[in-house]
Amino acid sequence: MSVSPVDVVVFAPLAPLLGVILFWFLQLLFIESYKFFLSRIEKKHEPFCRFTNFTGILFQTICHALGFTITRSGISQFKVNVSFGKVSPKRKKKGVFEWVSNSFLFIGPFFIPALLLLICVFFLTENGFVVVPAYAYSFGEGLIHFGENLFSFGAVFFSFLGSIDLLHPGHLGFLLLLMFLGLGIRPSYIVIERRLKVDMIYDLKNIKSHLFEKPLYLAVLFSLVYLVFYVSLLVQQNWFYLVFSVFGWLSIISIVALLIAHGVVLLIQVADLIPRGWRMLPFVMLPVSYVLFRVLFYFVPVPFVLSVSLFGMIGVCVVVVCVLLLYKTEVIRKKKSPKPDRELTELLEVVKKKKD
Repeated sequence: MSVSPVDVVVFAPLAPLLGVILFWFLQLLFIESYKFFLSRIEKKHEPFCRFTNFTGILFQTICHALGFTITRSGISQFKVNVSFGKVSPKRKKKGVFEWVSNSFLFIGPFFIPALLLLICVFFLTENGFVVVPAYAYSFGEGLIHFGENLFSFGAVFFSFLGSIDLLHPGHLGFLLLLMFLGLGIRPSYIVIERRLKVDMIYDLKNIKSHLFEKPLYLAVLFSLVYLVFYVSLLVQQNWFYLVFSVFGWLSIISIVALLIAHGVVLLIQVADLIPRGWRMLPFVMLPVSYVLFRVLFYFVPVPFVLSVSLFGMIGVCVVVVCVLLLYKTEVIRKKKSPKPDRELTELLEVVKKKKD
């Protein structure tokens, strides 16, 4: 099948870029969904909401500080609290240096924290990551190649998550970091009074104004993208698609972290419906049931012990929550429901008969 020269020269370099934008947009949607669920528990769990907001501001401030470090501006002040973060450079630089520093502030938090987890996954998995060696010359082939790289990474990543060993310090630490990233990937500002609504649209407006503030820099950036593509094309290497595939991998990690954060917030929300004396039982059953499964399967060996123990722990938690919701809440409802007054009922029946 012949490929159009226009497709190779103009459209092919855009394929992985559009793929990254698509996954980043999905990441934004999951962030908005997470903020919505977080707002549902705001009144009862304000300290938890403040903690997630602090985490988001911390990531944002660290990314800004990293931008100043890369541009060799230095850091004279680093301040973070539950509602505010500020980084001041030692040498205030203008032009492209300022633009790069602000890029780390506006775009960095979506990718840089996930990069730490990507490095952890590389060292925790046995075979690392598999990159598809084929090269793409057209827009369609580029999308396929980009998708193949994401699929190969997803197979490794989800296989690792499905067989994670919670008794292994490295695996447990990675899971906690993944949960930490999901809970605070972006500041929520839910418990903070504000005039401006900070949401997905607010982020998109900031990024748009930043990118188009300096059209020349944006044009140079696109030129570099095309240059790397042409160089990779000439030497028949995967450099171009590998770079964009890494950004796709980071989005996948962030989306999974947000899904775990959704699960944590949903469990907290459901636990609020359970009576106080039993409210902590689902949280306690998570580690207890996992340890019991591991002890059981130590004496009774079965295939895929780690996966069975992990999903068994989740299943036990779900069953415990359902039982508590069906039984304990029903008992409380019956206790609180007022008993009908027999004499009043009889009197109302007499009045009704007279009216008839």
